[in-house]
Amino acid sequence: MSSQESPEQDATTASSAAASPAVKPKKKINKSQWLYITVIIAIVAGVILGLVAPGVASNVKFLGTMFVNLIKMMIAPIIFCTIVVGVGHVREAATVGKAGGMALVYFIIMSTFALAIGLLVGNLLDPGNGLSIAPGDSDKYPGGEQKSDGVQGIIEEIIPDTMVSSLTSGEILQALFIALLVGFAVQAMPNKVAGPVLYAVELGQQVVFKVMAMVLWVAPIGAFGAMAGVVGETGMDAVWSLMKLMLAFWITCILFITMVLGTMLKTVTGLSIFKLLRYLGSEYLLIFGTSSSESALPQLIDKMGFAGVDKSTVGIVVPTGYSFNLDGTAIYLTMSSIFIAEAMDMPMSIGEQVSLMVIMIIASKGAAGVSGAGIATLAAGLQAHEPQMLSGVDTILGIDKFMSEARSLTNFTGNAVATFLVGKWTKSIDLQRAHDVLDRKVEYTSSEVAEQTPVEAFVGANPQPAVQEPQTEIGKP
Repeated sequence: MSSQESPEQDATTASSAAASPAVKPKKKINKSQWLYITVIIAIVAGVILGLVAPGVASNVKFLGTMFVNLIKMMIAPIIFCTIVVGVGHVREAATVGKAGGMALVYFIIMSTFALAIGLLVGNLLDPGNGLSIAPGDSDKYPGGEQKSDGVQGIIEEIIPDTMVSSLTSGEILQALFIALLVGFAVQAMPNKVAGPVLYAVELGQQVVFKVMAMVLWVAPIGAFGAMAGVVGETGMDAVWSLMKLMLAFWITCILFITMVLGTMLKTVTGLSIFKLLRYLGSEYLLIFGTSSSESALPQLIDKMGFAGVDKSTVGIVVPTGYSFNLDGTAIYLTMSSIFIAEAMDMPMSIGEQVSLMVIMIIASKGAAGVSGAGIATLAAGLQAHEPQMLSGVDTILGIDKFMSEARSLTNFTGNAVATFLVGKWTKSIDLQRAHDVLDRKVEYTSSEVAEQTPVEAFVGANPQPAVQEPQTEIGKP
């Protein structure tokens, strides 16, 4: 007897399958969304506790301080690893020639301009005015020791006792100094030596960022303690001031994208910033959900190439921009610094603000496209500038999660615009193709690059990766 079904049974089975409704898989909330939700709940709970029981709320402020200490713990290794690897990317950019050189100059100019905009907006709005947050005890931090005046004193403070102590003393400028020395020393070495060293540093960087990701899971507890403490001490004034800072930051980022970046894009290439924003719409949703521009790195590489920019230009501008072209982070650093200075009644003179901006220019190179790196970089810059201000970082902690999306979206857009600009300057872009793609005359189709992980896309996009795994066996030349 045959085990096969009759044609009538097949037809019945097929019709039943067609008639049955398709079961849609339930959408799962990823880890980033869970963290986002818990931070919001913690902030609301902190505000309520601060209003209902100010005395109790003041006693839980230490939770925010402890979280800031965890962030502070990560500053030196993040700065060291990212600066050393970043210098390796500069080496890689130099090998590409004109495109790499133009990209680096543009990144430095735009980052400085964005920092200046943050200072300007912060001074105009005075978002921290009216708060009375007590400065931290400078003796609590190693960087708070009495410093000599003048250029001589600054130089004396930068030079550490030993190379290792620069990573343990808490002096961020010393960590930056040693990181730059190590980076340039590796640059001067032959590739067979530089490759393994940079590869080892990148492995260390992955470990550091993994630890940072673990620390961020304590953010809801830190945000609860920070908001409860500041609301318990200052009442609703703190809430309104923080909302004012957050709203001003979002508006500043939007105006920076549409007016500054949009004007440059239109002037140089003739392309519309609004059409570019539409073209990158799905990537913006991804960034908004993860609070990290790194999540959309493969798609950006793929879409820039599809829009007519030469792959070699995309391969050097986009990955290098993720370390050196962080416009949103730059605005965030200076605006938040001004807020903390005003909230602590420690106003900065023009000279001090310029000094802070110089420090932030260097420190911002450690704020790679990783969620949470922005608050760590802010802590690093403030500790290097004035250690007493570091205790004010926990005040920003309550709204940092709401500002991280604006940082990431602005950083991402800045790198997209930079790719078009460098492509135009180096004549490595098909402008007609770019117009057709942004005008939707040519529909975007993804390639294999867009399906890769950020690390795979970075390595595959670079014709000469800065870091290569050593091929020789350990112990052999």
